[in-house]
Amino acid sequence: MKPHVLFTSLLCSVVLTATSPLSAQNQLAKPSFVFGDLLPDAPELAARGSSGVGVRTLKLIHAGQVDVLHPKDGKAPLYDRTLTVEVWYPARIPAGKAELVTYDEVMGSANDPKRPLIPFTFQGRALRDADPDPGTGKYPLVIVSHGYLGSRLMFSYLTENLASKGYVVVSIDHAESTYRDAAGFPSTLLNRATDDLFVLNEVAKRSEKGTGSFLSGLLDANNTALVGYSMGGYGVLNAAGAGYSPQAVKLFGQMTSGSTALQTRSTGAPELTASQDPRVKAVVAFAPWGMERGVWDADGLAGLKLPTLFIAGSKDDISGYEKGIKAIYDGAVNADRYMLTYLNARHNVAPNPPPVESLQPGLPLDEYMRYSEPAWNERRINNINQHFVTAFLGMQLKKMDYGKYFDLKENDAAGPWTGFKPRTSVGLEMRHAKP
Repeated sequence: MKPHVLFTSLLCSVVLTATSPLSAQNQLAKPSFVFGDLLPDAPELAARGSSGVGVRTLKLIHAGQVDVLHPKDGKAPLYDRTLTVEVWYPARIPAGKAELVTYDEVMGSANDPKRPLIPFTFQGRALRDADPDPGTGKYPLVIVSHGYLGSRLMFSYLTENLASKGYVVVSIDHAESTYRDAAGFPSTLLNRATDDLFVLNEVAKRSEKGTGSFLSGLLDANNTALVGYSMGGYGVLNAAGAGYSPQAVKLFGQMTSGSTALQTRSTGAPELTASQDPRVKAVVAFAPWGMERGVWDADGLAGLKLPTLFIAGSKDDISGYEKGIKAIYDGAVNADRYMLTYLNARHNVAPNPPPVESLQPGLPLDEYMRYSEPAWNERRINNINQHFVTAFLGMQLKKMDYGKYFDLKENDAAGPWTGFKPRTSVGLEMRHAKP
């Protein structure tokens, strides 16, 4: 048997045949490994919290948006954007029910005949449609935004983990930017930040008492964080106040035969100023895109004033590092900001590990490379992200005393970082700068 076939067979066996330790009475089937589970060397805050996790799917309609992909008579018409969102939340798990869910995902790229869509499933540790657990008070809100291309499900290791720690987590499928509906890049350039802020408004409405939504009374939208990866990072920085540069507006116009729609999200635009939402308290930006393409400049980055955690790979070949992500970090001079760097990692410092199905022979290499890091174990990256995002959001949204997890030397030359087991913080760097 070929090595990759043997590996696939063994991993499938591990995932599908184990039984649950949670219910000895009925021995409910439960996989022994799910994305986000801990490796032995996981740092301290990577472990799940004490809450059960529920998950539900919502469809939201963002009406009357500019359709830059289908101009008519030289003008962009308006259209309704359908945004599918996945919501993870603290939940009551009934006796006899396994905290287990199957997610439906695809590989490939819509409208690319060389990469047809291939459905697959993977499992997570949540219960579909479980009753919410109101706990002792309202939970902070976390909104998650994927890359181009991507999906709302590609960070389940993190979204489930945060929900178990007392957050309501809403991850967006950005229309025209997912594997299933990939379309022109200008849509992603224009709509990321406005999608994020729209979803915040819609979730806030559903959280009000008397709405009949499962979110009613469950969350505090006035205590929100935005989390984005790649183009999602590009969007959350803008939603949080960083204006796009004149060069970005010019580039957008060249891509759209003269559209000026991106002007509304540029530095100094009244629309950008009016859209700044005081309910957003913090930002996590994984590998944010755009600096090497002139999307950001000093004036625009000065508009970011919220506490921000940047997470990057030092060999990022999509967003760039020294002249890309690190330059954004350096330029955000008005933000209390941190930057975690994975040395020798490339761009994939945010998603789940590669699915088993991506190992099939004959598939385009990109199906595997969308998730994998050549020099890192993706499960280890996931555990480290769980640790630091937990610490950061704990400080910013829950006012927890987690500062010690960031009060670190730039690297571990002087000894292991706080929260890490001996010898396990190698290959990481942490920076911190204040306004």
